[in-house]
Amino acid sequence: DGNFGDKASAYKGKANMYDPLVSLSDTWLNEAGAQFNPAFQIGATAPLGYFDPAGFCKKGDEKSFRNLRTAEIKHGRVAMMAALGGVVQHFVKFPGFTEVPSGLGAVNIVPGSYGFIALFGIAGVLELAIWTESDDKAPGNFGDPLGLDQYNEDTRNRELNNGRFAMFAAIGIIAAELLTGKDAVEQLGF
Repeated sequence: DGNFGDKASAYKGKANMYDPLVSLSDTWLNEAGAQFNPAFQIGATAPLGYFDPAGFCKKGDEKSFRNLRTAEIKHGRVAMMAALGGVVQHFVKFPGFTEVPSGLGAVNIVPGSYGFIALFGIAGVLELAIWTESDDKAPGNFGDPLGLDQYNEDTRNRELNNGRFAMFAAIGIIAAELLTGKDAVEQLGF
């Protein structure tokens, strides 16, 4: 469920890779060590495994790890929406926005700039008032609002990896548009 717990409340027979404190696997506990170890957290997946060449996440420093993981999840979620939005806005125009160009130029023309301000305001309200972080839950865990019962290790790893990829995709879309003046779909030659 993404909550931190103790060894007594562990899942029977399965190590929780997010929280070494709830693992019953002695081998896993010996490998992880007694102190917090970022290399054994959700997101350390193949082919890279744990990847922190700059050494931002220190062993034993759970607070810094949680801050960085929260930022990674938030940036990944925004990048996934940005990459998708970069493609969709080429094909879909809301009423009143038909004359607004696709791509980055939309924020410089009325009513596109108003749409950007509204989107920025809504994101701010969600960030500051509704979807707030809690120390008793995993970073980015805001529950299961749709009731899909998919907040598990596999889904969390997928979200992190898709978010990492989307950050590169969004930067690529933005850089290509700044260089060529073409939106995300036009970059493909359509």
